[in-house]
Amino acid sequence: MAFISSGYDPNNPMENRITDIGPRNYEDFYPPVIAKNKGKWSHHEILEPGVLVHVADSGDEVYTVRVGGARLMSTSLVNEICDIADKHCDGYVRFTTRNNVEFMVDSKDKLEPLKNELSSRKFDGGSYKFPIGGTGAGVTNIVHTQGWIHCHTPATDASGTVKATMDELFDDFQDMKLPAQLRVSMACCLNMCGAVHCSDIAILGYHRKPPMLDHEYLDKVCEIPLAIASCPTAAVKPAKVKLEDGTEVKSVEVKNERCMYCGNCYTMCPSMPLADTEGDGIVLMAGGKVSNRISHPKFSKVVVAFLPNEMPRWPQMTKAIRQMVDAYSKGANKYERLGEWAERIGWEKFFEVCELDFTHHLIDDFRQQAYNTWRQSSQFKF
Repeated sequence: MAFISSGYDPNNPMENRITDIGPRNYEDFYPPVIAKNKGKWSHHEILEPGVLVHVADSGDEVYTVRVGGARLMSTSLVNEICDIADKHCDGYVRFTTRNNVEFMVDSKDKLEPLKNELSSRKFDGGSYKFPIGGTGAGVTNIVHTQGWIHCHTPATDASGTVKATMDELFDDFQDMKLPAQLRVSMACCLNMCGAVHCSDIAILGYHRKPPMLDHEYLDKVCEIPLAIASCPTAAVKPAKVKLEDGTEVKSVEVKNERCMYCGNCYTMCPSMPLADTEGDGIVLMAGGKVSNRISHPKFSKVVVAFLPNEMPRWPQMTKAIRQMVDAYSKGANKYERLGEWAERIGWEKFFEVCELDFTHHLIDDFRQQAYNTWRQSSQFKF
């Protein structure tokens, strides 16, 4: 009734609107050439690493320059992106789901000045602020989670591991010499805000110890029933605990063999911290993909069971990733994704050529019950 009395018409929600609450229509942000030719495109191609052209049926062209960006940006860097867009692209710019930034121009004459501007901007240390690349048969930017900066349950950092990995793979970001596209993702814990379940190579933060219990303050800062209910494996239960001074307090206890180290309890109760220097580290996964081209979509498989957090450059992690990328680059057929290559040569051979330690415990061939009933892949045959 409140909506009706206020004059709100659900059939015409924009009528008499006087606030800016809620998002504007995304079509308001199209560059004019894209708005004009929406749904009427003839073809597109990659002219060089990081540079694409889309051609409309009308003959109009859109040239896109893709650059690598950070997921967590300073306001000064965002302002710089806006300045470049204002100068070269009539104020239009877009961000991709993998933290790339794309600048679009409607004429080939505007392409080189834009590329020169982007390449000329560097940080004080000499690295590119806006490196051009991330297209075609190469490595695009890493999609990743918050890490130690913004999240309360990470087992490793996100920005640090991603920076170290992309420094290692930077040449592959700036060219297209791999057999096919290589997607790298990063999630800083098993709650997995990232896409590590379906990426060619994935970095996963991993807890190995159950939460620590601060019995003295737990009942003061937590709602015990909420902490118990938050556990998906029923590993947390109420308990009465005697402190060192003999005082008995209401608290909880954790059944360690049921704990899967997800951190849900810490989300609900700050007196159940999970982070631990020795217990936390990194798992590497490989072979996943979303595409159903050539073969079915695939889940990633664990290929390195655990690596310690070695801030700030994670040398063991980057070395293992480099070994996988080099072996894939040398051994895969054209258009073959990393998981398809591994399945063709056999996973045991994959570990051998990537110089990784193999154990059968790492290979997970779980197939869900819906496996035989889904009919969604182009590879399905009756």
